[in-house]
Amino acid sequence: MNAGTVAAPLVGFKRHLRAEVSAGEGTYLFAENGVTVLKGANVEALAALLDGTRDIATLLGAMPGGMTPQQVAGLIRRLADAGLVALRPPVDHSVDEHTLAYWEAIGVDSTTAVANTSAQTLRVMTVGDVDVQPALAAVRAAGLTVAAEHDPCSAPALSVVLCDDYLNPELAEIDAMHRAQGLPWLLAKPVGVKVWLGPVFQPAEPGCWHCLSVRLWGHRNAEAVAQSTLGRRGPAQSPVASIPALRAAAMGMIALEATKWLSGHRHPNQGQIWTFDSVELRGEPHELRPFPQCPTCGDPDLMRRKARRPVALESRRKASYSGGHRSQTPEQVLDRYQHLVSPVTGVIKEIRRDEHGPEFFNSFRSGPNVAARMNNVSTLRATMRIENGGKGVTAVHARASALCEAIERYSGNFFGDELRVRGSLRSLGDDAVHPNACQLYDARQYESRSDWNAAHGPFQHVSAPFDEDVVMDWTPVWSLSERRHKLLPTAMLYFGAPNEPGPHYLHADSNGNAAGSSVEDAVLQGLLELIEREAVALWWYNRTTQPAVDLERFDDPWLEELRDVYAGLGREVWVLDLTSDFGVPVMAAVSRRVDRENEEILFGFGAHLDPRLALRRALTELNQMMPQLIAAEPDGRYRCEDPDMVNWLRTATLAEQPYLAPDADGPALGPEDYDYTPRSDLLEDLDGLRAKVEELGMELLVLDQTRPDVELPVVKVIVPGMRHFWARFAPGRLFDVPVRLARLAQPTPYNQVNPIPMFL
Repeated sequence: MNAGTVAAPLVGFKRHLRAEVSAGEGTYLFAENGVTVLKGANVEALAALLDGTRDIATLLGAMPGGMTPQQVAGLIRRLADAGLVALRPPVDHSVDEHTLAYWEAIGVDSTTAVANTSAQTLRVMTVGDVDVQPALAAVRAAGLTVAAEHDPCSAPALSVVLCDDYLNPELAEIDAMHRAQGLPWLLAKPVGVKVWLGPVFQPAEPGCWHCLSVRLWGHRNAEAVAQSTLGRRGPAQSPVASIPALRAAAMGMIALEATKWLSGHRHPNQGQIWTFDSVELRGEPHELRPFPQCPTCGDPDLMRRKARRPVALESRRKASYSGGHRSQTPEQVLDRYQHLVSPVTGVIKEIRRDEHGPEFFNSFRSGPNVAARMNNVSTLRATMRIENGGKGVTAVHARASALCEAIERYSGNFFGDELRVRGSLRSLGDDAVHPNACQLYDARQYESRSDWNAAHGPFQHVSAPFDEDVVMDWTPVWSLSERRHKLLPTAMLYFGAPNEPGPHYLHADSNGNAAGSSVEDAVLQGLLELIEREAVALWWYNRTTQPAVDLERFDDPWLEELRDVYAGLGREVWVLDLTSDFGVPVMAAVSRRVDRENEEILFGFGAHLDPRLALRRALTELNQMMPQLIAAEPDGRYRCEDPDMVNWLRTATLAEQPYLAPDADGPALGPEDYDYTPRSDLLEDLDGLRAKVEELGMELLVLDQTRPDVELPVVKVIVPGMRHFWARFAPGRLFDVPVRLARLAQPTPYNQVNPIPMFL
């Protein structure tokens, strides 16, 4: 070779492969992850020459197996396309062969990888209680170069940021600095029983530390409540737990990820957080998806623009009938939104079966219920539904239900990017809906609110009287009846929305909130919930005797199994018809113990256009509640601490609450006793129900709460004038409808309504 001549690249099997030829049988390529078999005499002849010592010209000239140069070139090309053969420079004894084999095994050009890791530098930073020296030692031991401080000629290609908590507020400044510099940074937590590694934040792409922090805080509600109670903000300080072996392993993994990034290796997993459990030696990936509405890396006006648009309902064919006439099956919903389940980056920490009680219950839990208003330590366990839950006849239905309820509650949270209009009720005029039309407290409830609130749980809270002159935030909702926007106080629409200084005026509840596989699906479910809960209120507070539902006439084997399961628990089950003037089947499933004095009466409710589904919904909700009773402590303490529910479970009996029993003089109802016409389109169902709302003198309002980062449709449906099943005793439908339905001869006097508030 003449001086100055550049040597031709050599051709060979990739270094992580070892070839062996068995004449007539094939060529075997052995690798760490298995064996590849290549068939054919031509491959056998060529394989012996692909040891990385020959260039293309030499291989073509050798004509192995009698092949022409064109055949040799074509075979080499096919092997290269298959990722088995690569070009390599002449042997460089200064580079470790094992290193080259690693790069080729993960699909990176080894020459480029070695050049990049040698030429590029990185920066190491620490936040919180983390020692920087072990990190510096680890990256240097990996052959990487740390950028010199304050040297403009030594600009790093990557920063490695080590912290003791991914919510350390100093990380906001680090994120801003790297975005300004256009520099990617790798976040890691090398301390603690669980090591966290990743993601690599790339300033030019969506997905930043602020996106991550929203998800992380969502799983640390109890900590946030405790910090607020202590007058603090940010994450709580906790002792660092670590041992030398774990710290060394963590630093090694961090150095590995930095090396891979600098080499040029790119993979979707680099946008994930990887957690390593040092006790069980188990690693888990957690995908971080960008927040399209993130104020730092996205468009913060997305939710405000959505709120300005009409809620447009379209024809939507039903795809699933078994769980409630949905536009997608439960399996499709779970598959599409499974990425939202993660204890690190998910909206939902986990979906797990409640193990208390028979598997038949199919009761699933899906994390904290933000609708429970857990704003102080005393309310963390104060209600039955402190966790989101799912119900269904099958485990798949229940899992999908649990997922949707958790997303529904998340989407109904106040984040600060909601469209808000400042004004008072009086100043906003006809555009504003009076909150009293939705809250429906009687004036006498305000007079005794202090004593009432002290004696009851947070769901039964009676607000202060509404002041029509107080300036506050209002949010547009779409009237499907009048085809225009109207305004309701933001604090009534979003969980955790701030109230004005002074008395606690308003708060949001989950009545009418619903998630669905389409907007039409969600609106239907939300409206059915309003109808269900009002029907419960009409029965409960007036204590009317209702017809029985004849389970035998529904001819459903699942119902037989349910009664057998409850009998095995020493309980009986019956179902009441609560259908109101809407004509939509509403049912109450009631169960009590019959094997001891304390009856522990519990119930579940269900509404649907199809009476068979209304029945199943009531019974599956009863199933969903049952594990709470089975989980009671040996001393009789229940898992919840809501005073109304605990008192009911300890004292209520069928003899003392006779309205829980079915009408003994009237006929029991079967499916044929309900006026139900099956339809194939959700829009037809909605049009019929909207017309019924308007026929009864009310209007149908919808707020689209779908979050861009989630995409599962979520709405809040509001019908001013309809009753919640909590204690709201203003004049109106609560007293008028039972008379119209001939359940009562005259309205129940205020002082004779059921003194026990509904507590589910």
